[in-house]
Amino acid sequence: MSLKVLAPLDPGFRPLEIEMRAYEKAAAASANAVDFGVLILRNQGYCDHYVGKVFADGEDARTVPLMDRLVKTMLWARGGYKIVVHGSKSVYEHLKAAYQEGGERAFDADFMATVYERPFEVEYAETLDEVKISRSSASSVGRHLKGCRIGFDAGGSDRKVSAVIDGEAVYSEEVVWFPKINSDPQYHYDGILSAMKSAASHMPRVDAIGVSSAGVYIDNKIMVASLFLKVSKEDFAKKVKSMYIDVAKEIGAPLEVANDGDVTALAGAMELGVGNVLGIAMGTSEAGGYVDKDMNITGWLNELAFAPVDFNRDAMVDEWSGDWGCGVKYFSQDGVIKLAPAAGIQLDESLSPAEKLKVVQKEMIAGNPEAAKIYESIGVYFGYSIAWYARFYDIDHVLIMGRVTSGEGGALLLAKAQEVLDKEFPELAEKITLHIPDENSRRVGQSVAAASLPDLGE
Repeated sequence: MSLKVLAPLDPGFRPLEIEMRAYEKAAAASANAVDFGVLILRNQGYCDHYVGKVFADGEDARTVPLMDRLVKTMLWARGGYKIVVHGSKSVYEHLKAAYQEGGERAFDADFMATVYERPFEVEYAETLDEVKISRSSASSVGRHLKGCRIGFDAGGSDRKVSAVIDGEAVYSEEVVWFPKINSDPQYHYDGILSAMKSAASHMPRVDAIGVSSAGVYIDNKIMVASLFLKVSKEDFAKKVKSMYIDVAKEIGAPLEVANDGDVTALAGAMELGVGNVLGIAMGTSEAGGYVDKDMNITGWLNELAFAPVDFNRDAMVDEWSGDWGCGVKYFSQDGVIKLAPAAGIQLDESLSPAEKLKVVQKEMIAGNPEAAKIYESIGVYFGYSIAWYARFYDIDHVLIMGRVTSGEGGALLLAKAQEVLDKEFPELAEKITLHIPDENSRRVGQSVAAASLPDLGE
C-alpha cells in the first residue's frame, strides 16, 4: 500500500479507507464476489445498513478483519443492540464470537447493552432484503439564545463553564479537575455545582442550564460516561445517573444534557449557519457529533473515540475498550502523548495527560520542528479518517475543537488534513470544507453552544 501523504512520525499507519477501497476494487473484479450486508438495530426500531460486495468465504484473508472494522465503526457511529449479517458466514461467525462475553468485542457489547438496556445480539439473515432497511429520526435541539443561561462542558482534564446572556458569553472559566481518577461521586458533584455557581454569580438570574458532556444521555440521565470510570456500579446507579438533574434542581433551573460531540457539531452549525456538519472535539478523548442538512441532531451515538481508523494490527491499544487502532489514540491528548517519544520529546510520567500535552504545546511555541511533526502526523491521520467517516455521514463541513487544537498545532493539523484530501481524495476535497474556530471559541465555544440547548419556548 502506498500513501500519497505520509505521517512523519508513524510510518506504520494504514488508513482504513485506503485498505477498504483496495479491497472493494479487488472484490468488484472477482467473478466469485458475493453480496454482503449488515444491519444494525437500535432503540425505537431505528436502524441503518451497509451493503456491498465481498469475496466468497475463504478466498481473501482481508474479508473478516476489514468487515470487523467496518461493522465496529457502524456500531459506534450509530449505536445499537443487534447486528444482522448476510452474505458471509465467516464474518457472521467471527462477529458472533467477538461480541459475546469473553470475546474480543465484549466491551462493545456490554457498553451497548447498558445504553439500550437489553442484551446484545448477532444474527444471520438468509436474504439481502432482510438487512437493506434504514429508519432514522432527527430532532431540533439547541440554538436557543434568549435569557440568562449557564453552559457547562465537562471534559476529562478540565471543566469549562460560561454565563451567557441573550447569546453573548459574559463570563467563561476553565478549571483543571481529575474526574476519571476519582471514585467518590461527591468529587464530581461538587466540581459541577461549583462551576454552575461561578457562572450564576455573573448573571442576574439563571433561566436555563445546558450541559455538554462525554458519554451517552437519555432524558438527561447519565447512562454511560468515562468521566465516572472509577465510580463503583452501586454508586453510579445511586448518585451519578441523575447527577446533572440533581445539580440543576439545586441551582433551580431547567436542564438539557447532550453528548459533547453533538454539541461540537451544533457549535459548528451555529457558527457557520449550515448543516451536514461533523464536529470533532480533540481533548481528553475524541468526541464526535453530527448535525444533518436541516441542522438537526440525529439521535445517533457518534462515539467515534471507539471507531477504528488504522488497520495496522500493531497500533496502540485503548486501555478501556481493549481494542487497537481506534480514534481515541489518534485525535486526543493521548494521540499527542503517543507521538512525543518519536519526536524526541521526553515526558515526565508523573505528569497528568493534560500537563504532558502542555509540554508539547510549549515546544511548539518554542519553534521545535520535531514538535510540529506531531501535529502534522495527527493531521495525516485526520485527513484519511475524514474519508473513512464520510462512508457513515453526509459531510459538507468538518469542525475541530478541543484542547489539542489550541495554538499553532491546530492550524498545522488542519492544513495537513487538507493536503491528504487534496492529494488522495479530490472528490471529497471538492465537497468538504474544514474549519477551525478562533482560539477563544476553540476552548470555550463548547460551553457557549451548550447554553443554547434548553428550549424555553421563546
